[in-house]
Amino acid sequence: MAVLEQDVEDYLASLASERGLSRHTVAAYRRDLAQYLAFLNGGNPSSSRVAGFVQSLNARGLAASSVARKTAAVRGLHRFQVAEGIAEDDPTVLVDTAKRPRPLPKALTLDEVLALLETPDSTTSAGRRDRAILEFLYASGARVSEAAGLDLEDVDLESGTAIVTGKGNKQRLVPLGTYAVSAIENYLPDRLSFRTAGRDSGALFLNIRGGRLSRQGLWGIVRKAGELAGIPLDRVSPHVLRHSAATHMVERGADLRSVQQLLGHATITTTQVYTRVTPQHLLEVYVTSHPRSR
Repeated sequence: MAVLEQDVEDYLASLASERGLSRHTVAAYRRDLAQYLAFLNGGNPSSSRVAGFVQSLNARGLAASSVARKTAAVRGLHRFQVAEGIAEDDPTVLVDTAKRPRPLPKALTLDEVLALLETPDSTTSAGRRDRAILEFLYASGARVSEAAGLDLEDVDLESGTAIVTGKGNKQRLVPLGTYAVSAIENYLPDRLSFRTAGRDSGALFLNIRGGRLSRQGLWGIVRKAGELAGIPLDRVSPHVLRHSAATHMVERGADLRSVQQLLGHATITTTQVYTRVTPQHLLEVYVTSHPRSR
């Protein structure tokens, strides 16, 4: 195995073991770095070669997000080499690598969220479960994978909190609020009916066969609720509910550090996107808060 190929393997191993990245993310980085090695074709990496690789990606018409991920993989590899003492210089330092654009979150309005939350049929077991899921997602701002991985023992209804496990297996405590607590309490007797006799997966949210509800299943529940609420499907997803929760909190005065902790963002930079409010909201805040606004 060539030296650079071995460095790639060591770097990917560090991503999995030290940074706790998922196998899917590591697999994506592996493919990206394989393309980079093929571009180098045995040549030594340099600033000009890295720039040429980025240019080749753009020439292929790839989405900006794809170019950003691939160049991030290359940048991470060379930083790893320097940190491990394998190389003295990082050839990506002087290269203007692509940066992923940071779009505004696709938040629903509060009225839209309330309409979506009201769509499940509370006279049925599935409806009560779906209501609990929707209330949990909006109350906690949890990712769909975090909701799917939530166990019954992770939820403390008495204190109104839950422990969710996020990226890198990092856990955080999130508040639920009275509406989510009530919805989960109403669903718990139904959970017993979903559960397979003599076997319990431990998951909070179960499918009709008694197993853990998958990410795809959660997606389907959210999309169905959006359709019933009359919201265009391209504006509805579990991630949109997460965005909506954060946006609505910031609009009502929540500080970014608290929102960062709620969402499980590693850095405050990621959370700062929620400060990009509409001009109308900015005007309202200015009029009510600035000493010289009137």
